[in-house]
Order: sequence, then C-alpha cells, then structure tokens
Amino acid sequence: MTTIRTVESKRDWRRFHAFVNDLYKDNAFFVPAIHIDEGSMFNPKKNPAYEHCETTAFLAYQDGTIVGRIAAIINHKLNDMKAMKEMRFTRYDVIDDIEVSRLLLDAVIAWGRERGMERIIGPIGFSDMDKQGLLVEGFDQVSMIITLYNHPYYAAHLEALGFVKDIDWVEYKVFVPKEIDSRVERIATIAQKRHGYRLLSVKNKKEIIPYAKEMFHMYNESFSHLYGFYPLTDKQIDVSIRQFFSLVTLDYLYVIVDKEDAVIGFGVMSPSFSPAIKASGGRLFPRGLIGILKAFRHHEVLDMYLIAVKPEYFGRGVAAVIMNEGIKRAIANGVKYAETGPELENNTNVQTLWAGFETEQHKRRRCYAKSLI
Repeated sequence: MTTIRTVESKRDWRRFHAFVNDLYKDNAFFVPAIHIDEGSMFNPKKNPAYEHCETTAFLAYQDGTIVGRIAAIINHKLNDMKAMKEMRFTRYDVIDDIEVSRLLLDAVIAWGRERGMERIIGPIGFSDMDKQGLLVEGFDQVSMIITLYNHPYYAAHLEALGFVKDIDWVEYKVFVPKEIDSRVERIATIAQKRHGYRLLSVKNKKEIIPYAKEMFHMYNESFSHLYGFYPLTDKQIDVSIRQFFSLVTLDYLYVIVDKEDAVIGFGVMSPSFSPAIKASGGRLFPRGLIGILKAFRHHEVLDMYLIAVKPEYFGRGVAAVIMNEGIKRAIANGVKYAETGPELENNTNVQTLWAGFETEQHKRRRCYAKSLI
C-alpha cells in the first residue's frame, strides 16, 4: 500500500532531497544536485521567491520506504500579472509504478485546487534559474549541474495520467573549431568599431560586481517573452549573482557595454563540473571543491549557462563579440565542445548562434500541462 505524506520537518526535507540520489545511485548519467543549493531552494529564509510563491511537497511511502517525491509551486505574482490560475510541479521523482505517480500528482492537484488553480505545468521551478523540463531524449548523456535527469518511464506515467506536451527545450553540443572563425571575428570587429561596443577587460571578479545587477536586469528584459518566465526580483538577483560568480572563471565571463558603459550583452560559461559533483555525491566540501578546482585548470567540456543580449541590440553584432571571445578562449584551453543549457525549441534567436558550427542536438526535455477544471 502506498501512502502520501506532506513534507514538514527537517528530517522530512533531508529524506526528500536524498531520495533522488538513492534512486539514481547506480546510474552513470545522473549528476546529483549541489546539496547546499537544493536545500536553500526550498528554504523560505534563503529563497526570496517565497515572497511571492507558495509551495508544498510530498513523499510517497511503501512499507516505510520512500518510493516517490514531488513539490508544488504557485507563483501568485505571475498569476496576477498574466491573469491566470496556474500552478507548477517540480522535483518529481518516482519508482516505475504509475500508481505512485498518480497518488503524488493527485496530492499536488488537490492542494492546487483548494487554492483555486485551474491548470498545472511542469516540471518547472521557481524561475528560469531553477531546473526545468522532463528529459525525453538523451538518457545516455551525462547531465549538467543545471539540469534534471530522469528515467524514460516518467514521461509514460505523465502521459497515461492525462498530461500533454506544452513545450520542449532542446540542448546541443557545440563543437569547438580548430581555428578562429573569420566570419564571426569580422562581424565582431565591425560591430565594435561601428557601434562603439566594448568587451570589459577585468583582472578579478570584484571589477565585474558593479555591472552584475545591471546584467541580470538586462536578463529580465531579454528573456521576458519566453515561456514561463517571471522576472527576478532584486533579492533573487543577489542570490543568482552569488551562485554564478562562485562557479565561473574570468576566462569564460564576457560582458559587453556600449559607449555609455551600459551593459548590452553578456555570456557566462564554465568548465563542466558534472564529473566533480557526481564524484562527491553533490557535496561541495571537501571533494566537490577539489574536483571543481581541478576542472578550472584542465577541462575539455564547457557548460554554457547564459547568453543574453538587450532586445534592441539583437542582430547588431553583440552576440558575435561574445562568441568570438568564447571561441578564442576555448581553442586556447583545448576545449572539445561546449554544451548548451536548455533552449526553448522555438527560440530561434539563440539557435541561430550555432548555425556556423558543427553541432549535435543530443537532449530534449519537455514541460507538460494538464487542465484542472
């Protein structure tokens, strides 16, 4: 018999976070979440999203053993802004038993209906900075630290329970050319001369900090039209700055400013930390940190975290400046390929960036939806 219990105590939360690691302990492609980040995500004292979001979480038990988990989110400000009554589910993990999935999702839906919700989507988190999308292709590919991993049967469970595709994200391997792309370099050079763009040249991360908030406000503007997007608040931006700047090196942090020194574009990449985080079981100290430091020095794979351009500068060479610098650095460091984060399948602005490169679309993830009326 399966029973569903609400996650309430600290002990419950420890079990909630540990379950997925136990479920995938023998899976070569699963990369655990960083413990400290995952714990903070569901802590109202540490996650500013709780100022406008309401959540709950559930665990499924069979004979005293945890066999599934799920969390629910209602973003009240987003609902007010878009005049809708929509909820989200996230951190959905389960054994291959559709009845367990049914009971977990029923619990989430009942909670949402009590609060007047009329539609549910997921898996999708608090914001675009959270992990989102159910993996539906690429089960034999190692996960990034910013994405989810799941077994193929998750999709079968959701579809059998009446969930349908709402939208997909795709991910690419972008292979580094053997030499500088003259076309990209020419576009970047012309754009900088013609428009007065400037790539910030800094000696340490402290010199970037004065631009950091402006970068994320520009991110809000650039991404505002995308699926499920809700602009980060200043407090959420502060958290994002701490997280991103702790995991990036100046080699792969590119900020473009105009003649007035205003940020008009930026790109953030990092050596892949997946092997280090997998080896440490998601713990940063001490093994995870040692692995990360090694990855900074020697790496063949890059993770692309973000690339954003101020909307009025689309098609005006800003992205080319970022790409040109990224190619130069990747070649110099012996990188074989960069792996993109999830890109909406209809986001042609970002996908055209890879048009001149050898690429492999190796993963696809899906956001499902279901009416609650």
